[in-house]
Amino acid sequence: MGCGRVGSTLARSLEDRNHTVAVIDSEPDSFRRLGPGFNGDKVAGMGFDQQVLEKAGIRRADAFAAVSSGDNSNIIAARVARETFGIQRVVARIYDPGRAEVYQRLGITTVATVKWTADQVLRRLMPAGAEPDFRDPSGTIRVDHHVVPERWIGSRVGEFQEQARARVAWIDRLGEGMLPDRDSVIQEGDLLHVVVREENATHAYEVLARGPEQGS
Repeated sequence: MGCGRVGSTLARSLEDRNHTVAVIDSEPDSFRRLGPGFNGDKVAGMGFDQQVLEKAGIRRADAFAAVSSGDNSNIIAARVARETFGIQRVVARIYDPGRAEVYQRLGITTVATVKWTADQVLRRLMPAGAEPDFRDPSGTIRVDHHVVPERWIGSRVGEFQEQARARVAWIDRLGEGMLPDRDSVIQEGDLLHVVVREENATHAYEVLARGPEQGS
């Protein structure tokens, strides 16, 4: 639901991945954003109206995204899709971060546009490492990436994890991602993606900076 810049981009991206897509918007003129190559259904109407959703094929849908410009419309449509039609994969775009957290707790996956954008800008303004790449909604877990310091080259991932009380989720190495195990050897140029509890982050990154303890 919603054929603005986000909705039209999402619809084309899904179709490029060989998914069948139906797009709902209250303004028929909005469908021009889809371009002439779009093959999905275009349904004019309110995306929280059950008859409109039926016309768009909601009963055959595997997922539903509410990405119009209105928080209220998106939440109502998302709840109808989930509660009336039983769609399990439902995402709602929400501008108000406070509302997004409330609906997240109700089981509706939300994308808080303003908060996400602010976080992205903040990460680029602050010194490296000051803001995480990802923080879970509860603020408990964070993910950061770090170029491996010289002191850790030749050490094993398990050694770092034990000393840092953190986990290496994956490593970018020579342009490719790899999933390490405890015995994986850290190499020069590795980019470590580290998962750590927020209260333990300072300790983990101090360990990363100073290198492995001797005799560990």
